[in-house]
Formats: sequence, structure tokens, C-alpha cells
Amino acid sequence: MSPLAIFFVIIGLGLLGWISARTRASAFAGVGEAKGRPHSLPAYHGWYVALWAALPALLFLALWAPLSSHLTMEAVVKSPPAATLPAFEMQRNAILAEARELAEGTRTASFNPQAGALAETYKAAAVRYDLMGTVASLLLAFAGGAFAFSRIGPAFRARTRVERLVMGGLLVASLIAILTTIGIVLSLLFESLRFFSMVSPFEFLFGLDWSPQTAMRADQAGSSGAFGAIPLFWGTIFIGAIIAMLVAIPLGLMSAIYLTQYAKPAVRRWMKPLLEMLAGVPTVVYGYFAALTVAPAIRDFGRMLGIAGTSSESALAAGLVMGIMIIPFVSSMADDSLNAVPQAMRDGSLAMGATSSETIRKVLIPAALPGIVGGVLLAVSRAIGETMIVVMAAGLAANLTLNPFASVTTVTTQIVQLLTGDQEFDSAKTLAAFALGLVLFIVTLLLNIVALRVVKKYREAYE
Repeated sequence: MSPLAIFFVIIGLGLLGWISARTRASAFAGVGEAKGRPHSLPAYHGWYVALWAALPALLFLALWAPLSSHLTMEAVVKSPPAATLPAFEMQRNAILAEARELAEGTRTASFNPQAGALAETYKAAAVRYDLMGTVASLLLAFAGGAFAFSRIGPAFRARTRVERLVMGGLLVASLIAILTTIGIVLSLLFESLRFFSMVSPFEFLFGLDWSPQTAMRADQAGSSGAFGAIPLFWGTIFIGAIIAMLVAIPLGLMSAIYLTQYAKPAVRRWMKPLLEMLAGVPTVVYGYFAALTVAPAIRDFGRMLGIAGTSSESALAAGLVMGIMIIPFVSSMADDSLNAVPQAMRDGSLAMGATSSETIRKVLIPAALPGIVGGVLLAVSRAIGETMIVVMAAGLAANLTLNPFASVTTVTTQIVQLLTGDQEFDSAKTLAAFALGLVLFIVTLLLNIVALRVVKKYREAYE
């Protein structure tokens, strides 16, 4: 029986347990302890039995699936037909993988004759262990359901136990996010430490030359490249935090003010969804737009002005298109924050003789500042992590320049370049990607901390 079929059978047993337990608990009315009422409603008894019937069996299935695969492969390796397998590990694994595909039906013919002989052994072992897992899971489901059903009674605290189990599930769900974050940090930190054992942290954080390379020949053994990341950090800030924000913040904030304070309801109904559609456009489409339309126009404009170093791939082209892309992040957060300001503050300002523009500038925007700051920080984080637009419109040159018409690159773009293709994770060139990722993670974390402090300060002032 396939794992999916076993899953549905176990769910069916849980549903059967829920119905039978609820039916039995419905007969408890007037039999309980205090005031003739049972402790828990019938639905709680049903959920108690259903959870006991399903959860242990499903947990066993989740653990048995990888274990049965390992046991099956062990049985194949120890079988007599496997005695003639070659000693070379790569060739050996290729034959075993082909035998597994033949047994599972994903391959119709074998390239290696030995794989055909092992396929029958693999199939027999897989059927045997699948049968063992099916029987064990069904026995667990029956045993768990019977145990829970035997405890049903008027005084049984089914509600307390079900709620504790639900709370435990919620705790596990919250811990998954925390453990995932810890795993990401540890993986970045471990590989970054390997990189910093090869390259000085001072050179990486303060160096002005980025030219990662590895030795291609024996006479290049001393060539380890230059790993000064300042040009990458500057390119990320220049494109994502300066140019893009100069476009996104004014346009996003002004569009939010117009939609909340001046636009008629009919205009707002169709204009707000159209504005938010910008967030759903794939970044590769923005990249094509930047590379084919915006970048050539900016190049021609720069050459017309006689600006030296004007390139067809420029920071200005990438920043402008990136700013347009993140307008909805700023606009939506500012819109919601302005709408959340109490109407009494608006009315009080207007009653004191302030104009609509003065009310917006001196009352509404300061009161909505926490949400606006949150939207801006969200937009900055989105811009810093953008890759496709930079690759297609800003180029790959690590230049330390203030000229927006010149080609620059960012941290995320270089991470993609360093990890593209077949790379060995024992060279400084490849490990540099993890060091860049760690720095980007720390910078984003610091930005979030600053944003939280700003939000807390102004929220206390205007609540």
C-alpha cells in the first residue's frame, strides 16, 4: 500500500473514532458530576479519540519512510546479486539508483545488466518493508483509538487534554521558525569562519578591490584574488537604499496621502488595486524593462549631457526600476497607517483652524509614522535583496563610484555569481558568498532593530 493510501486510511480511522466517541459522549447529558453535566462537550471527546488514533500512526509513518528506504537499500546491497557490483563508489551508486528506478517503475529499461538483476531484489525488499510499516501504523491507529475510547466518561477532562495538545502544536509551529532562523545563522557562520580562515576579515570588510579568483594552473597557486567587499556594499546601498528609496518613498507616500485624503471612493476603488498590482509583477519582467527600455534611455541622456563614464548598464537604471517595483510596499503600509489614525485627531485639527494640508503634515503623518517607517524598512529590505534587476540593468562590475550613470554591482548579485555552476566549497572564491550573506543578514537585522526602536518611540508619543 502506498504511503498516500495509508495516510488516508489513518485519517479515515481518526474520523471513525471522532464519530463514535462523539456519539457515545452525547449520551452523558445529565450523568455528570456537578449539576448533572459532564465535564467536556461531546466534540472534545471526539477530537480526543481522533487525535489518539491518527497522530501516533502518522508520526510513525513519517519516521518509517526514510528508515524503510535505508533498510531496503541495505537488503539490496547484502543480496547475492550485489556481490558482483564494482568497487568504484560512483559506478556502484549509479547501478543501485538505476535498480531503484526500475523497481519503482520510473524507468522502463536498464542501461546496465546488473541493475535489472537487482531490481527484483529491490522490489521484494521494498514490498516487505512497506507491508511492515503498513501493519505497524494500522496497529498503532487501532491501539491509540481503543485506548482513548476506553477513557471516555462523564468526568473525563477531554477538553483539557485536547487544548493542551493544540497548545503543544502551536508551540512546535512557533519553534520551527525560530529553529530555522538559528539553522540559517549557523550555516552562514560556519562557512564564513572557513572563509575568514583564508582571507583576513579586515581585508574583506574594508578592502577596496573585489576580484575573486582561484588558481587555474599549478604556477598560479599563490593567486587567491582580492576580496575587498566595500564596492559591493556601496553598490547595494547606492542602488537599493539611495536611488530606489528616492523614487519609492516620495511616490509611495504621496500616493497614499492622495488615496486616503483626497481621492473619491470610486477613484480609490480602482486606483488602489492597480497600484498594488506592481508588487505582483515578476522581477524578471522589471529586469527586462530596465535593460531594454530604461537603461538605453539613461545612457543616451547621460551622453547627451556629456557625463564621463556613462554606461549602458548603470546604477540609475536599476535604481529607478527598483524604486517603481517597491512603491506598493511603501504605499500600502502608509495607506493603512493613515486610515488607522483616529478621526477625532483629524476633526480636532480642522476645528482649530488648520487646513487639510497642515492637518496631513502636522497631525496625520506624525501619528502614522510607525506604520510608514515599517513600510519604508520593508521596502529597503526588499530592495537590498533584489538580484534580477541588478544583473540585467546594473551589470557585474564592482566599481566604487558616485556616478549613477556608471555600472555597479550588489552583494546579492555577486552571491549568485559565486555560487553559479559547479563549485567546490573549499576555495575562498566560493566561501566568499557565505561571508557576503552573513554581512547582509547582520545589516538587515540592525535595520529591523532600529525600525523597532523608532516605531516604539513614536507609538508611545501618539497613543
